[in-house]
Amino acid sequence: MAASLAAVLATASVPAAADGSHEVALRLQAPATFRMYNADEGTVATNDDFVVPVAVTPSNGGPARNVKVVVDTSGLASVARAGKGGYGNCTGEGPVFTCKYGNVQNGDGEANAPFTLHGENGVEPGDSGTVTYTATADNAAPVTGITRMTVGGPTLHSPKEEKAVKGLKPGKSVPLTPRFANHSRFTTERDVALHITAEDGLLVTSRPDNCYFNITFTSAWCTFSTKATPGTAYRTSSPISYTAAPGRLTGSLSYSWSSEPRKPHDLSVRGTDAPLTLTTTANRGLTSGSSSVSVETTVQADYEPVTATVHGRVGNTVTVRLGLRDHGPGRLIDSEAQGGFAVVPPEGTTVTSIPFIFEDMGGKWACKRPEKPGEAFVCDIGNDNFNYVRHEGGTTAIEFRIRIDRQVPGARGTIRTYNPYDRTPGNDTALIPLDAAPALPFQDPVLWAAGAVAVAVLVALFRRHRRASQAS
Repeated sequence: MAASLAAVLATASVPAAADGSHEVALRLQAPATFRMYNADEGTVATNDDFVVPVAVTPSNGGPARNVKVVVDTSGLASVARAGKGGYGNCTGEGPVFTCKYGNVQNGDGEANAPFTLHGENGVEPGDSGTVTYTATADNAAPVTGITRMTVGGPTLHSPKEEKAVKGLKPGKSVPLTPRFANHSRFTTERDVALHITAEDGLLVTSRPDNCYFNITFTSAWCTFSTKATPGTAYRTSSPISYTAAPGRLTGSLSYSWSSEPRKPHDLSVRGTDAPLTLTTTANRGLTSGSSSVSVETTVQADYEPVTATVHGRVGNTVTVRLGLRDHGPGRLIDSEAQGGFAVVPPEGTTVTSIPFIFEDMGGKWACKRPEKPGEAFVCDIGNDNFNYVRHEGGTTAIEFRIRIDRQVPGARGTIRTYNPYDRTPGNDTALIPLDAAPALPFQDPVLWAAGAVAVAVLVALFRRHRRASQAS
């Protein structure tokens, strides 16, 4: 229903110039027509998309003071019921609503949804009513506007879900046959329209001449003159084809049908191939307002570990830089799916911290710590903790502070990379060797204790010798 906001705007008349008592001029821009809901929805329908924009015409008059808009919905009797709406500055339970905006700066504007529309049973497609509204300010002449509110329909239902596509090679087209059913008691009076949206690197490759496209071919709008009868299902006479752009890992394509065709303004490229038509099909599984298909391509995002040796003496805490190298060629753009790496430190060591810096705030643990000894520290590079070190198509690494507790000959930890689209498992794991030297003598606690005893004995002997010398 939001598409109805793209209707031709009705601009209320505004005084050509402010007279002596009115310093500024207000302007209303609300849609001339607005589709409220589909007739077959009846009382279950709700719609809060209707807004009444009010603006101050640019001038040297300063702000408009105490701006408010009064909206009268009494003209909707028997076709819709208006209930409380707005975003906090609109009041009223119907049929009259008031939205207060306070002072509005010169050249600026405000808008709000003054009410929520509720459907009525027994209406027919095309039934309509009117909403009138008046904008006022302390220092401006009032302006008025009117919108005809219509009942649309019928609702056309699509499959709830299309089968997912896996293994699509970028550049190779795959077919999709859009379907819909008219489950209402109404026959469509106007053309039927199909709206297709391709996202995340998918492109529509079909070019029927009854379809319009945007310049990137990621959106299509196709119209059909078929009158969809009640209880009947339809499909396109031939499939719509689409493909993935180079380097894309995933994508999605969605479509919906409308019995109130109104072409989006940004679709200006008309197709040149043979037109599509509609034909009847089985009426099964067509229960959703829109349908979508998810796509996974053959492109991979290959991660390889960045590792290092834990090198130092027993008792020392050393810094080791660990992470991953992103070989692509695909790029993960969803932070929740970027994967990361998991680190199991070598035996005989303890990870004391994995510090990070984010928005001038330091932290001790950039990675999730294991619940049990010997398990992995999991570093999700899509996490905010990695914002300052994450490099798509490069190296993402972070410093581990590791204390060497004891010498363990041949000890090796591991680092393993992961993401949902890494299809080269042979380079996903690497070793983290431990190269531990013995503690220096002054670092050995046993030697420290022995040394302390020796010092105490020497001090005692020295004092005894000094007392003996003084006595003689």
